[in-house]
Amino acid sequence: MTSPSNYSTAPVSEFLLICFPNYQSWQHWLSLPLSLLFLLAMGANGILLITIWLEASLHEPVYYLLSLLSLLDIVLCLTVIPKVLAIFWFDLRSISFSACFLQMFIMNSFLPMESCTFMVMAYDRYVAICHPLRYPSIITNQFVAKASVFIVIRNALITVPIPILSARLHYCGKHVIENCICANLSVSRLSCDNFTLNRIYQFVAGWTLLGSDFTLIFLSYTFILRTVLKFKAEGATVKALSTCGSHFILILFFSTILLVVVLTNVSRKRVPMDVLILLNVLHHLIPPALNPIVYGFRTKELKQGFQKLLQRKI
Repeated sequence: MTSPSNYSTAPVSEFLLICFPNYQSWQHWLSLPLSLLFLLAMGANGILLITIWLEASLHEPVYYLLSLLSLLDIVLCLTVIPKVLAIFWFDLRSISFSACFLQMFIMNSFLPMESCTFMVMAYDRYVAICHPLRYPSIITNQFVAKASVFIVIRNALITVPIPILSARLHYCGKHVIENCICANLSVSRLSCDNFTLNRIYQFVAGWTLLGSDFTLIFLSYTFILRTVLKFKAEGATVKALSTCGSHFILILFFSTILLVVVLTNVSRKRVPMDVLILLNVLHHLIPPALNPIVYGFRTKELKQGFQKLLQRKI
């Protein structure tokens, strides 16, 4: 049952986040694995950034792209997971009106930024494998700088209307969000106004951004596969397939979880609310934990750079 405090005639100044409304006892069991994943994500991404920053041999375009991906992962983790753990450990459920919509903006903009970074990295691998002689002239520091500006501006401008539309709604009664995070639809459902425009815009913007990114990623890896299969040297073929295969699997994992989250939001009456909430939280945690391992420390040059840093400290 909904508590009486969930309704009020006064304007809402803060929200209450209720994680797993039907199974709140899950929180104690989930806090440990979520904490470990959070530490892994922050530690792995932090080590990757420090290694690239301090090792001069890694000051190349492909590693700058890895740095950008790590920065996005760190921001996403810090935006979502500390608040989730604060709810689990200390029952700190309240979140201010402005903080809620700031979190909403970061989540909605940084996730497509991450998919856009995957797309640029896929293009980098396409040029490196399909046009190796032209790689130094195409993938330059200037290219990475322009790509980074494009990634930030495109996704920020297209997604910023989502929290603005949600914040402009009139919240005159309910203030309990049945979620661990300030997801757009979870918050908008509490308003007294019609939020159809908000829902449609998020749907169109999300599918446009992510759809275009993953289409280009798929095309890049298709061309890469065709080129790799033509290699005469068996060792080169295996190495290229191993590297690009792990990248593609991680991207597929990222997109699959995202697709599941979207579809379960659409059919929320058929999917338990607690499953949807768990998927939302894991989607902001598992990819940041895996990205630096799959993209970074499986790379020979990064391994060597990290070993050099350890030797210096020793």
